Amino acid sequence: MRSQFFGNLDQGQVPGNFALQNSKMLRVQLNGDVIARQGAMVAFQGQMDFEYQGAGGVGKFLKKALTGEGAPLMRARGQGLLFLAHNAEDLHLFYLENEQLTVNGANILAYDAHLQTDVQRVQGAGIAAGGLFNTTIGGTGWVALHTHGAPVMLDASRAPTFADGQSAVAWSTSLQVGVNRTMKAAALIGRGSGEAMQLAFQGQGFVLVQASEGPTVAPHTH
Repeated sequence: MRSQFFGNLDQGQVPGNFALQNSKMLRVQLNGDVIARQGAMVAFQGQMDFEYQGAGGVGKFLKKALTGEGAPLMRARGQGLLFLAHNAEDLHLFYLENEQLTVNGANILAYDAHLQTDVQRVQGAGIAAGGLFNTTIGGTGWVALHTHGAPVMLDASRAPTFADGQSAVAWSTSLQVGVNRTMKAAALIGRGSGEAMQLAFQGQGFVLVQASEGPTVAPHTH
């Protein structure tokens, strides 16, 4: 699996249909179709059509509806240059080579249409824990994620690794993932739920963590 924070990967090493125009904007050389977050298109050159992308079958639709995992998606089809962004957030690209990646569905910006997706639950985390259903993306192709602030890539093989459930953006599917609760830190960590909870990662692989728990919603003034 190859990844980058910004700039272009060596085009002699991997297919070049996904590239970062800059740290906030993705450029897709489209010749067919791609799946992207609804509303992420900021510009395009060429001939393209955009349509709502369903969950991909009744089973996946029910999983997304019951878990609340992911963001609304669209399918872009055509030829030309497509530019995607989301709230000027930082971008990170992965190129999968017949492998899988687990991601927080809310952080997906775009991925190659031929990649396979499914919704999985973190072991040991029930619905009451909140935010612990994630999307698995597999196959060979590109995945683009948006992050709130510049992310950090942690090597979980170096030491036991923990991350806030809302801050963990993506991780290797080879990792063993569980839930770690630290009651003493409840007033300091998380969103004031009364119990501090983090995802615990062990094994060979990486964890991509964004710089916050995500953008906050401004309070209503009326």
